[in-house]
Amino acid sequence: MKILVIEDDKEITECIQLAFKVGWPFTEVICSSKGSEGLKYLGEKKFDAVLLDLGLPDIDGIDVLKQIRAFSNIPVVVMTVRSEEISVIRCLEAGADEYIRKPFGQLELLARLKVVLRRQIPIQGEPTAIVGPFAFSYSYRKVVSRGKDVFLTTTEGLILKKLAENIGKIVSFSTLAETIWGDDYPGAVESIRVYILRLRKKLEVDPKHPGIIISHANLGYSLSTNLD
Repeated sequence: MKILVIEDDKEITECIQLAFKVGWPFTEVICSSKGSEGLKYLGEKKFDAVLLDLGLPDIDGIDVLKQIRAFSNIPVVVMTVRSEEISVIRCLEAGADEYIRKPFGQLELLARLKVVLRRQIPIQGEPTAIVGPFAFSYSYRKVVSRGKDVFLTTTEGLILKKLAENIGKIVSFSTLAETIWGDDYPGAVESIRVYILRLRKKLEVDPKHPGIIISHANLGYSLSTNLD
């Protein structure tokens, strides 16, 4: 496996390298301190995933992500100290598969990356799966809703599929966390709320007054049964 790390903080880079050396010792880790250099590496070599910092010295990480998505569907995990919801939304909108806030633990980083990589394994079978009122691609990156193609991140697709499988029922935050990451963890609720916000922007006629994905305070979310 080969991982590209685009990060200008030497201490963080060394921490990431140590995490792979201990946890995934057969992984080749290539590091770049600049966005332009990282993009050059991606154009020249084949990688399995990218760990991308947002605060790069030459190009904003969001712009690097947009450039990556212009030519590649490689899994990208964004690493950021930015806590504002708008920053997270911009990452997801630009095509990030996952994000992790600094400072993070080495085991947490590997666990998040493992989940992202597992999502990329293709599922054999027909090109679409009907779940509730939606027709999903097997990668969960596209869903047909009310006759329209809606393109999703894999995480958004997993959340929507879980809600559709339980249409009319409340799906707890814990269940959604396990669906996305394989386990619940501190901070999962905040992350799920961001993903739901993105889904509403893509699916709802009026995201501020949602009629498809319904919130249940401190419990979770449900998919409306009234989707005519």
